Amino acid sequence: MNLNNSFENKNIVITGGLGFIGSNLAERLCQFGANVTLLDSMLPDYGGNERNVEKIKDKVKISYTDMRDPHSLPYIVKNSDYIFNLAGQISHIDSMNDPIQDLEINQKAQVYFLEAVRKYAKNSIVVHASTRQIYGKTIKTPTDENHPIAPTDVNGINKLGGELYHTLYSKVYGIKTVSLRLTNTYGPRQLIRHNRQGFIGWFMNRALLGEEIVLYGDGSQIRDFTYVDDVVDGLLLTSINEKAWGNVYNLGGIRPYTLLETANILKNLNPNLTIRFIPFPEERKKIDIGNYIADYNKIKSEINWKPKVDLPDGLEKMFNFYKGKLENYL
Repeated sequence: MNLNNSFENKNIVITGGLGFIGSNLAERLCQFGANVTLLDSMLPDYGGNERNVEKIKDKVKISYTDMRDPHSLPYIVKNSDYIFNLAGQISHIDSMNDPIQDLEINQKAQVYFLEAVRKYAKNSIVVHASTRQIYGKTIKTPTDENHPIAPTDVNGINKLGGELYHTLYSKVYGIKTVSLRLTNTYGPRQLIRHNRQGFIGWFMNRALLGEEIVLYGDGSQIRDFTYVDDVVDGLLLTSINEKAWGNVYNLGGIRPYTLLETANILKNLNPNLTIRFIPFPEERKKIDIGNYIADYNKIKSEINWKPKVDLPDGLEKMFNFYKGKLENYL
């Protein structure tokens, strides 16, 4: 499919648009000639950063809106052709420390959003960023979309609720929704200034500064990684493919890596980086998902999506992006 022709002059809304994935998506859509509106609440420590859209700031509209405010949403989504719903709270630690805020952002705000779409933008196509966290501790790897759902933390439960609301509004109200279950997305513009939004951004922080990466146990935990450009491809391809509407899909990486392998890739980029092993903290062990490998055959066969960037190349791209811009991201 020709993505350029699909989005030229189309009205696009990206929630969480000043964040990591949203800003990368916005840049791609601007290249395609789309009319892009970015919605972001700019909550502290949640990843919104105006520097993320510095290259395209004259090509996009920005609305500093919190999705928990139902009164602003109708004016933003009205007349949109595509909405990429990427706004959310993704910190597992924060969700356990403040479950009410996680509930408000990942469920209540999602209902406000979907109601605005139902009433004012029913013909829009909505692509929602879900998470592999909803599977919890997996009993089968690789893990496909039919795997039992058993979140291990508050964030996983609320993200599951957000996904189910999107599926419900598709089935009951005919809204064209797609949910992508993302796994360890990484790349340029990712939040790296603290360790509460996933380990990969913090690992990159340590590598850039030549500090220390701390691994739990022996670092043999297995994870899948998806480079942000591959995620953007998935968002765009599912939005224009009728087979995807009403469905959920896993995304994944070219191959899984252990956390120790990941740390060693970063050490190759900066030899000053050190690696230390400590016992697994009990509070982390209770919500850890164990090993995870995504089975993405469904989206590969139905939409012709597959990852293109392997972890060593992706981490090198990410490392080089930040080298001259650290003051904007720390």
